[in-house]
Amino acid sequence: MPQDLSAVDWPVRTARLTIRPATPDDAEATFRIRSIPAVGRWLTREADDRERYVRSFADPERLSKTLLVEHGGVVVGDLMLLIEDGWAQAEVADRARGVQAELGWVIDPAHAGRGFATEAARALLGICFEDLRLRRVIAQCFADNVASWRLMERLGMRRETHSVRESLHRSGAWLDGFAYAILAEEWREQRAADLRASP
Repeated sequence: MPQDLSAVDWPVRTARLTIRPATPDDAEATFRIRSIPAVGRWLTREADDRERYVRSFADPERLSKTLLVEHGGVVVGDLMLLIEDGWAQAEVADRARGVQAELGWVIDPAHAGRGFATEAARALLGICFEDLRLRRVIAQCFADNVASWRLMERLGMRRETHSVRESLHRSGAWLDGFAYAILAEEWREQRAADLRASP
């Protein structure tokens, strides 16, 4: 089972997008997007200081889970692909190493409404289930981040938890959270159904 992204033949191309691993040189392009207040509102860490952001972005651990989304050579967003261990009892823990991933996404609002987030996230699921042969993928968001959980549903992900006021937002409010997931076999069934439905 691959434990990193070296099993993927980069870059990955979709009909309109190119997806590739991030490099330290991508810090400015991602800062431009992540420092937009409407974007930063939902992110784990606010991008409010350029120098600090550039230093943080270059951290090898962060780079190892960050992918860039480009359209026509322009960065239009970034993706998180964090490979994780599944929970397991001690006797079988070795069989649960690196079998799942948590996903995340950010798309420049200037390019919203064009289906880029869906196209990029679908490709990301393909990377997870085809190239990396993972068994399960999850994604999480604040319940108020409607665009994010609607994307999860468009991807065929299933809402597994609705946590009530368990996430402290930087506004000071405790907000509800959603967690979604999809299994490799569900994704394959979905793809087969899409192929049967296409003319």
